[in-house]
Amino acid sequence: MAASDEQVVLLSDAGNPIGVADKATVHTLSTPLHLAFSCHVFDRAGRILVTRRALSKRTWPGVWTNSFCGHPAPGESFEDALVRRASDELGIGSSGAGDAGLASVEVVLPDFRYRAVDATGIVENEICPVYTAVFTPPSAASDALQPNPDEVAEWQWSEPAALLAAIEATPWAFSPWLTLQLPALMAARAALAA
Repeated sequence: MAASDEQVVLLSDAGNPIGVADKATVHTLSTPLHLAFSCHVFDRAGRILVTRRALSKRTWPGVWTNSFCGHPAPGESFEDALVRRASDELGIGSSGAGDAGLASVEVVLPDFRYRAVDATGIVENEICPVYTAVFTPPSAASDALQPNPDEVAEWQWSEPAALLAAIEATPWAFSPWLTLQLPALMAARAALAA
């Protein structure tokens, strides 16, 4: 599906679907509430993948953010949308038969919701469940990430505690959804481990 053909699911304030809109036209100075998702990818060593948004992105260009995110199309499951966006943004898919991909995909913050305004006045207004996944490269010597340069300018694996410290010290260098999601995600993961 071409980016110009993508549609997003519009939501009522209560979170119920009320229609669809073209993704290319929905993000404006008065963006309606719509459905999205974020995914934070970890490696087997527990590091988290952060990406820097391409400079050509319409909102928050050049800032560091979560591993990948997107919008499920009308009628598309979150699972299918996650696989689609992991492939589109990072060049990886779901893990199977020894292929590089994502494994252990789970929703950790199912009710995450935020509204943020970037420096140009463009609004993000989303109900955005937050997922985690584990990246499984085909071999220990390979990253197998092939990010799309239209989506990702840079990427790196970070220790979660170091990333949290960086966000606290320089929140302006990160997407607003990452600054909100990561502390809640780490608290949820700690609670599950206890």
